[in-house]
Amino acid sequence: MTLAESVDERALSTLPDHVSALVALPGEPGYERCTPWNVAVPVRPAAVVFATSAHHVAEAVRFAAAHGLKVAVQATGHGAVPVGEDAILVQTGAMTDCVVDLQTRVARVGAGARWQHVLDAAAPHGLAPLCGSSPSVGVVGFLTGGGVGPLVRSVGVSSDYVRSFDLVTGTGELLHVTPEAHPDLFWGLRGGKSTLGIVTAMEFELLPVSEFYGGALYFDGVDAPAVLRTWQEWSLSLPETINTSIALQQLPPLPGVPEPLAGRLTVAVRYTALDDFAEGAALLAPIREAAMPILDTVGVLPYAAIGAVHADPVDPMPCHEGQVLLGEFGSEAVDILLAAAGPGSASVQTVVEVRLLGGAMARQAEHSSAFCNRQAAYAVTTIGVPMGPAAELVPAQARALARALQPWSTGGLLPNFAPAADAARMARVYDEDTRHWLATLADRYDPAGVLKTGQAVRFSA
Repeated sequence: MTLAESVDERALSTLPDHVSALVALPGEPGYERCTPWNVAVPVRPAAVVFATSAHHVAEAVRFAAAHGLKVAVQATGHGAVPVGEDAILVQTGAMTDCVVDLQTRVARVGAGARWQHVLDAAAPHGLAPLCGSSPSVGVVGFLTGGGVGPLVRSVGVSSDYVRSFDLVTGTGELLHVTPEAHPDLFWGLRGGKSTLGIVTAMEFELLPVSEFYGGALYFDGVDAPAVLRTWQEWSLSLPETINTSIALQQLPPLPGVPEPLAGRLTVAVRYTALDDFAEGAALLAPIREAAMPILDTVGVLPYAAIGAVHADPVDPMPCHEGQVLLGEFGSEAVDILLAAAGPGSASVQTVVEVRLLGGAMARQAEHSSAFCNRQAAYAVTTIGVPMGPAAELVPAQARALARALQPWSTGGLLPNFAPAADAARMARVYDEDTRHWLATLADRYDPAGVLKTGQAVRFSA
């Protein structure tokens, strides 16, 4: 379908007259800024609105409703899904306000804030924002997806610490959402991604954590069988003060990749410990004894260095993710993982990670939310770069590994991992009751379906 067939071009040309923000149409300067961090995802909207306030977002939504268009939102594009020419993209990346109230230990951020903004404001005061593995990811997208970070076993899902949202609904209405005001939306916005509206600001608690014991131990790929088998047995009895994952990785020889890790198979054991650092060091001993590390970054670190645990890439890149949640991860699953991504496997995946879940993640917070699949014990995630001769192999291998692990799969998925907009995925991210209530609320607050795009739950496609 061409743009002329999907929307009146003359009407679209009047968008700058109805929105008091910078607007870029296809071919105009600035339009290229809609390219997401994951450059493999096609984001080609009918127009881009560069919002700097909630009113800009509301104006774009009202215009879209009046002209039969949809509205998608993007801050960084780490979790991007396709956006077509039937939608206006609201780019919130400039809304980076971040204010920390030291007395109440609460941060208020704008829609475009990244976790690094919050770390810079909070960590010097001994306060910890419960970010994900990468500080370059947007705060709002992470928290509306629940938020499974490197301390999730110890502190729970990050969205459980949200205090309030400022929201633009599908009718262009601006609402302040708290557990007392609009409790239905407060429930659904924590885990429901973009289903219920566009978040323009939010407030969340900070924890009094200034340091942690952790980092990563890196091993040569030939030691993958010994390290992975040790990690599997060791992970079964860890207290919830300990968080860990193990990754079989093939990092390219690029700037920023340490020389011992570049261009070959290595194994990374990621590790964080809170409270008793001496105990944290002692508990890591079995992994240190499994093989000789080629790189050791573990120690007592300031919370501001939390991103060093996973050392996720910062620069935009093409990326394909796959995931399967497991109820258990035993010796048979270890053999399958080694066959798929270990030495001699011919894997083209950049990273295949097994993350230990459980602990505080499994417990509901004071206020229930739309985040599901809390009972999963492990998450297996594949990350590949679909480029060059191996481009088609990346998703094919990811699917093959997921199929091989099906005997231990819970059937669920997490909102922020392996993003996609299809209804079948939504049915795995949310249980039936949660999906029903999200769809009901979406129809109530967006009766025209303006926000029926991306990772949104609706009754109809």
